[in-house]
Amino acid sequence: MPSLKALKNRIASVKNTRKITKAMQMVAAAKLRRAQEAAEAARPYADRMNAVMAGLSAAAAGNEGAPRLLAGTGSDKVHLLVVMTSERGLCGGFNSTIVRLARARANDLLAHGKTVKILTVGKKGREQLRRDFGTLFVGHVDLTEVRRVGYSNAQSIASDILARFNAGEFDVATLFFNRFQSVISQIPTAQQIIPAQFDSAAAESTSTLYDYEPSEEAILADLLPRNVATQVFTALLENGASEQGARMSAMDNATRNAGDMINKLTIQYNRSRQAAITTELIEIIAGAEAL
Repeated sequence: MPSLKALKNRIASVKNTRKITKAMQMVAAAKLRRAQEAAEAARPYADRMNAVMAGLSAAAAGNEGAPRLLAGTGSDKVHLLVVMTSERGLCGGFNSTIVRLARARANDLLAHGKTVKILTVGKKGREQLRRDFGTLFVGHVDLTEVRRVGYSNAQSIASDILARFNAGEFDVATLFFNRFQSVISQIPTAQQIIPAQFDSAAAESTSTLYDYEPSEEAILADLLPRNVATQVFTALLENGASEQGARMSAMDNATRNAGDMINKLTIQYNRSRQAAITTELIEIIAGAEAL
């Protein structure tokens, strides 16, 4: 049985830990509000752009002059997986769910004889994937010094992806991130960005409303690279809100668990202290009777 001093020290240590987790929970709650607002504000723009792009792509599909970002390279041999995770931990299963989805996709592609390349955004995903797929890494984006993700960050990532595509390094690119739904629910998402894929229902709703000048191919050649950056930016915002929601939930659970542990340790401490006092009293009474 631990000594009274050891129990007292452990209680003090758990109390200090609870203070830290409570503070991290409050910080995550404050950051979540801003991150959630940013993610929700970006959704209407992304959805509307997707609808317009769907109409354009439906009109240009099959044409010889269709941009390569839409038509693809004619092959799906080489796949680029862009895995977006956080730079910091202590956010529950946020990173693990993204990595699990990316790992399953990579294993499936490899099993079908495809070539897989991995570009990581956020060091936590890189750390988890390094052991199994370290030889497949082709790049890493470090956002440690970025306090608030902006469109410029998405543009730099998109430029890197587009440069690799134009250089013929891959045929298909897929984003992996968590889509924010609520504080306790984040949806692991795999979204193909090259060749571009759009909702057919959205294409039908826009194709009858607009006539485009110049041709659809010319407009797509300009908009498709912007669409890649938009999708990357949307994924970063969704990931940011999901990370703070997961961290807030994880720190709340940690705070509750610390409180339960303090209660159990306090009971154990009081029992041990009571047992020590009882033993001393018995020894004193026994000594007095011996006299």
